[in-house]
Amino acid sequence: MFQNINYLSFGEAGILLEFGSVMDKKVNLQIHNTAKWLNDHPFDGFIETVPAYTTLTVLYDPMKFIHPNKSAFELAVEQIKRRIESMPEENVTVGRTIEIPVCYGGDFGPDLENVAGINRLSQQEVISIHTERTYYVYMLGFAPGFPFLGGMAKEIAAPRLSSPRLSIPKGSVGIAGEQTGIYPIETPGGWQLIGRTPARLFTPDLEPPVLLQAGDQVKFYEITRDEYHAREAEHEHHD
Repeated sequence: MFQNINYLSFGEAGILLEFGSVMDKKVNLQIHNTAKWLNDHPFDGFIETVPAYTTLTVLYDPMKFIHPNKSAFELAVEQIKRRIESMPEENVTVGRTIEIPVCYGGDFGPDLENVAGINRLSQQEVISIHTERTYYVYMLGFAPGFPFLGGMAKEIAAPRLSSPRLSIPKGSVGIAGEQTGIYPIETPGGWQLIGRTPARLFTPDLEPPVLLQAGDQVKFYEITRDEYHAREAEHEHHD
């Protein structure tokens, strides 16, 4: 299993595991399942795992690996390889499917018209194409709970804005290149905004604080402005 992993030194206390060079759902699933396996079966000196598109970084304490003839890196790699070899084949599974409501266009999606124009589509065609796909969460990053989603149709791809916005409202749904994502908090950003969701992607006082996890699947569906405000009011009532 995973015979083609490259093990590279990543600073004095890190090991970078390269699973491939091309963004691929199957490879990414292996990465996240390997991360979970290592977290559940840690070795002495293990600190944490950091999964990404095609790599997995393992952080460790080099002071736990003192040997006259071998480096801490070599010893830690041995521990990782031993655990990966014991991983069950059936461990590779897709995560949950989460449905995300989105109110498209208007001031919630100020770039929807631009995305439609770039691709010679109507705004409704962009919405239809965006909602018909099931997306895969490759990784979280940039901001707490920000999902990088793969699987978007090339027909609605659009470049990042030439000048990023200084403030993007939380819940904004955007497109950058052939990717789509959701801003979980108010933050600067350069993605083309096509809509906004009332779903809370990041709630600091919850455990876990993020709605989505890497390996999950996301399905968007369209809601009206009235439905958006009703769900927002519901969240505020619970707060």
